[in-house]
Amino acid sequence: MSDPVRRPSRRRILRHAMAGAGALLAAGPLSGCASPASASGASALSVWDLFQGGDGMLMDDMIEAVSKGAGGAEGFEIDRTILDWGPSYYTKLAMSAAGGRASDVAAMHLSRLAGYAPGGLVDAFDLDLLAEYGVTEKDFTPAVWARTRHEGTVYAIPLDVHPFIVFYDKKAAERAGLLDAAGELAPMGSPEALLEAGKALAEATGESGILFGHVTDTAQNWRLFAGLYAQTGAAFDLPDGGPPEIDVDAAVRVVTLMTRLFDGKTNPSNLDYNGALAAFSSGRGGMAMLGEWELPTLKKSGMELGAAPFPQVFEKPAVYTDSHSFVLPHQDSPDPARRREAHRYVAQILAQSLTWASAGHIPAYQPVLAEPEYAALDPQSSYADAAEVAVLDPPNWFAGAGSNFQNRMCQPLQSALLGDTTPEKAVRQMVREADTLLRQPNPVA
Repeated sequence: MSDPVRRPSRRRILRHAMAGAGALLAAGPLSGCASPASASGASALSVWDLFQGGDGMLMDDMIEAVSKGAGGAEGFEIDRTILDWGPSYYTKLAMSAAGGRASDVAAMHLSRLAGYAPGGLVDAFDLDLLAEYGVTEKDFTPAVWARTRHEGTVYAIPLDVHPFIVFYDKKAAERAGLLDAAGELAPMGSPEALLEAGKALAEATGESGILFGHVTDTAQNWRLFAGLYAQTGAAFDLPDGGPPEIDVDAAVRVVTLMTRLFDGKTNPSNLDYNGALAAFSSGRGGMAMLGEWELPTLKKSGMELGAAPFPQVFEKPAVYTDSHSFVLPHQDSPDPARRREAHRYVAQILAQSLTWASAGHIPAYQPVLAEPEYAALDPQSSYADAAEVAVLDPPNWFAGAGSNFQNRMCQPLQSALLGDTTPEKAVRQMVREADTLLRQPNPVA
């Protein structure tokens, strides 16, 4: 029999969280939010998440529905706590699990699971129990489900897939000859085709072709690079202790394409995130490379908006994504009845994810995608196939959404796009940064 997972002490978690990163502990204010059909108290199911703004309101609606007993199911008493998104959320989550103050259910980016499951900060799901409530492995795409496991055990249940995609002005794309017979973005198939699409869109708009905001951003360059690199079929493996196993030639090929695409002429190279979003919304570009979560903002622009999975231009279909998922923060002696309710809650929320799709997220729970109401969502249904070829961050404790890894990958890529360094030098710097992170000890291992 293997040894049980060694769980880190609260003191150890605190020590490593504070070391050189005091800001990580400065979590934003917590706002307790009991659903209208529940009352806070010992009997209420405790739920933590990081959904604010429009997403937060949609989650309110979903929680209200399951609280009242959607579809004739028994209702819930739910006590929801909303925390600020960012590194502080994940520090709070780790400390609560290590300190015996964990919620019953919590939201987590699937890309962050590798920093929590190995150290015993989250508990495994009971798949038989989930199946009682209508949720099984076959309800998720293999590409996403594969990342829910650690050493063969499932520790996360995906709510959505949120990919890095392309939005486009349908009228501009039509003038540029980029639409197929159904009026959707036609396949491109090669780097040259993508470059030509940018030129055609620039001509069609009289402005820029493709817009991409990356300056001072801590994730955008990585999202673009990671998706394109995965399309080459090359491995980006970061084994514990190093060295990184990265195909330098493939990486240089990708960064070279990025610099050719954002040449500062056809497509600007020096936009920040908000600048690119504003330029596309105001018609100063025909296409934008963004996360699908910008859909609600872009729908207000008034343009005839189209969207598609990120185009395949190298050898293999792949789209960079992440996934909001549910986890069970570790409890030393969980109450079986509450754990059953936690599983039922997750299943019931998944069944409500058509509501979640209205913000642009792809429901991870495939039965929802089969509903006619989802097929009618425009343009959401146009990029749903991205979930089939989803690629997440490397499964390392230091990687994932909001991580320093993404930031350290972005900086040399930014230098390359701004013309301050060559693709070859940028890739060498990325390899060095990855190697440095691999030599750091996992604070919760």
